Amino acid sequence: MMSSDEPMGPAPLQAVQAHISKLQRRYQQTLDKWTPHVLQRWLATLGLLCLFMLRIVLAQGWYIVCYALAIYLLNLLLAFLQPRFDPSLHDDLAADEIEEGGIEDGPALPSQRDDEFRPFVRRLPEWQFWLSSTRAVIVALLCSFSEVFDVPVYWPILVVYFCVLFALTMRRQIQHMIKYKYIPWDIGRKARYGGSK
Repeated sequence: MMSSDEPMGPAPLQAVQAHISKLQRRYQQTLDKWTPHVLQRWLATLGLLCLFMLRIVLAQGWYIVCYALAIYLLNLLLAFLQPRFDPSLHDDLAADEIEEGGIEDGPALPSQRDDEFRPFVRRLPEWQFWLSSTRAVIVALLCSFSEVFDVPVYWPILVVYFCVLFALTMRRQIQHMIKYKYIPWDIGRKARYGGSK
């Protein structure tokens, strides 16, 4: 019989925690390896999305899962296209400050926002956009194998509603981009520093 002074072997909980930690490290290492391969990552996600759509079309069900995925992907796209620091929020704060009398600390330095270089910083970086999209497609694909999520709906209504929602949302986003003069992607050639022209 063992006495209470003798150390016992590792507890089952510690073994499980060690195994989970090992899996998390392996998962993170895999993600780190995929980071520089932008085109391949997006092609893999597109392949998963095509597989999911094929599953929906052939099974003729799970339209509500497909609709939820489409709305989530639209939300991610909007966050990807928006700047981290929203210029409309800055303008609203400046207008509120003027209405309240402003800060009278002395003369302010002149500033021309149009003349200075401001890099476009996304609200949702490309890596997070890809990772969230891929996870969402995988979850939707797994949900399409469960009868619980096969809610009977009239799918043409969902398609029309999504198309209207997409058109209105993109119109608003494009108007915002035009009003505040920002472009969320690189156009033209990139500047090369330190090399010959």
